[in-house]
Amino acid sequence: MTPPQRRRRFPKAEPPPPPPRPEGGGQKVVKKVERLYVISGEDGARAPLDLVTLIVACADPPASSTPEQTALLRLCTAPLSVAELSAYLNLPFSVMTVLLTELLAADLVQARAPIVRQSVADRSLLEAVMHGLQKL
Repeated sequence: MTPPQRRRRFPKAEPPPPPPRPEGGGQKVVKKVERLYVISGEDGARAPLDLVTLIVACADPPASSTPEQTALLRLCTAPLSVAELSAYLNLPFSVMTVLLTELLAADLVQARAPIVRQSVADRSLLEAVMHGLQKL
């Protein structure tokens, strides 16, 4: 004697058939991603930028700018380093240098050296602070 079979009240629809496999065998189908050279354009001369170089926008994005350049110009209303811009836009440093070189050539951004703090404070400044504290 066989046990009774359970039946669902609301039977599930049959799953769709699997997509056809490529003829190459068991290779994975890779989602097409936009290549970075499409974003960065032609390979040419690059501006000497560091990860800590500060970038500041000088103008609003023109109508002819790419979406990446527009995003860069909107982010750079306040000084940001190239590393921060690269992280915010999720683009590698090499692509950022190409984009920033194009913007620098068009005078849409300015590149500034980072503010370097002195390793040892000025002695006269420290003495002035010490005398000011002693007078309190």
